[in-house]
Amino acid sequence: MSRIFTTAFGAVHPLYVAKAERKGRTRAEVDEIITWLTGFDEATLRAHVEAGTTFEEFFAAADLNPAATLITGSVCGVRVQDVEDPLMRRIRYLDKLVDELAAGRPMEKILRS
Repeated sequence: MSRIFTTAFGAVHPLYVAKAERKGRTRAEVDEIITWLTGFDEATLRAHVEAGTTFEEFFAAADLNPAATLITGSVCGVRVQDVEDPLMRRIRYLDKLVDELAAGRPMEKILRS
């Protein structure tokens, strides 16, 4: 089992926000991506961040967006669509979305609309 599975989502969320903000994007945009992917509303997302929920628990509670399968490409040299472990694939989906946001991609493309 990967160490990221037992890492608190709330410990990584500020890193996602910082990455986006360095590129001129906002916390609200990061949270919009996360809520789109997971089906959580803003209050539920905030509760997970504050509660110390692990990535494993976070994605177990999520209702993954059916359009998430349209997320393709590489994160850290790994093609997200080729990741075998379902939990790791979901984490990579989130990483990829944050990367796209930081790269300046338009929100409607990031959200696969």
